[in-house]
Amino acid sequence: MPADYDVIVVGGGSPGEHCAGALADGGLRVAVVERELVGGECSYWACIPSKTLLRPGEAVQGALEVGATAEVNVAAALSWRDFMVSDYSDDGQQHWLAGKGIALLRGTGRLAGPGVVEVDGVRHTARDVVVATGSDPVVPPVAGLRELDGVWSNREVTGMKAVPRRLLILGGGPVGVEMAQAVRRLGGEVALVEAAGHVLGREPQPLGEALGECLRKDGVELHLGVHATAAGRDGADYTLTLDGGIELRGDHILVATGRRPRMPEGLETAGAKAGPHGIVVDARLRAGDRLWAVGDVTGVRQLTHVGKYQGEVVASNLLGEPREAHYEAIPDVVYTDPQAASVGAAQAEFTGTALLSEVAKTATYTHDYAKSNGFLTLLSDGEVLTGAYALGPEAGEWIQQATLAVRARVPLKVMRDVIQPFPTFSEIYVDALKALAGQITAARKKEK
Repeated sequence: MPADYDVIVVGGGSPGEHCAGALADGGLRVAVVERELVGGECSYWACIPSKTLLRPGEAVQGALEVGATAEVNVAAALSWRDFMVSDYSDDGQQHWLAGKGIALLRGTGRLAGPGVVEVDGVRHTARDVVVATGSDPVVPPVAGLRELDGVWSNREVTGMKAVPRRLLILGGGPVGVEMAQAVRRLGGEVALVEAAGHVLGREPQPLGEALGECLRKDGVELHLGVHATAAGRDGADYTLTLDGGIELRGDHILVATGRRPRMPEGLETAGAKAGPHGIVVDARLRAGDRLWAVGDVTGVRQLTHVGKYQGEVVASNLLGEPREAHYEAIPDVVYTDPQAASVGAAQAEFTGTALLSEVAKTATYTHDYAKSNGFLTLLSDGEVLTGAYALGPEAGEWIQQATLAVRARVPLKVMRDVIQPFPTFSEIYVDALKALAGQITAARKKEK
């Protein structure tokens, strides 16, 4: 008996959508299973609304730095957020699926054998199944926290109907720092608690420390290198007790301490395994018998662009083009103002750093750039770049030079021969590469 579809994608977030679209473009019969909104976390409760909430404050700050006057219209900012998330309707995405000829199966998908997915009890078959079920927020084991009503995750903070008077944030990763700055620049007070000694604890220390300086300049209260030991309520306020007995109070608590893969039921029926960080996959993202996985559920990196990339890799494999996934050059971008970006290795034998305040572009940007703490650090094994990290306006854009160089293993001598346009932030590579070359040359002279 023929299968109902060539491929069923379980999960309609960005990775699943991307994979399904590529498969449909390749002529396959595709269905997407989605229990909530097609477009997933990124479109409605994460990437899109968070960046939308950050933008008004960034624009106002930019105006103030060049001597203009401006202020955020909070009601307009929240209305713009609603527009950007399509008022939490996936009608547009449903139309996109229909235009591609992709069937939408509403409900929760359960694996029921190789090539079999049950959606709310209804059986559907396919030649292959792709799992793209995403991830869920982690609530840390803080005494009293799980018992509190009304605690916010990324969904509640990005969907806020009013700006908190004082927001308490647990976690200084990307969600924590982005929402700290967004709320602060929209007019609320913010206190952020991070167990590591700097924000962005998984990033290189200089990058986290530099962003922390910027957040403090905005008026964000940082409590670093400490743990929350208890959470509770006192009247209208939420409370957080920290190491040493310090108590913080606010009208909302945001838990931003990470996410864990959301495993579908029935993995074992297709010969798949759940590892400590997600579904176990091979280099081609195969997870089991006629089973593949993409996105957060793989545990590789919880980034939309990684999931979309994985979706492309799986689609290529299913369309007859053998392809493996490579992760040595994953760009990370935190969309604060300034942006923090990194790619590749965080440590290396050789490093070269250039300051943004010494790049010609900054003289045309704002008067404040003479005091900017922005920078670019390049890391190398002496022959090619192995990593980079940066802080500065649109750093997520200009870090891509380093991303390409790391992925393609571009020789340093070729990178130094690249002509950078004037005046742009990309000119910072000229100075950073000079600094890197100087360190390598000195080390080799020492060896002789």
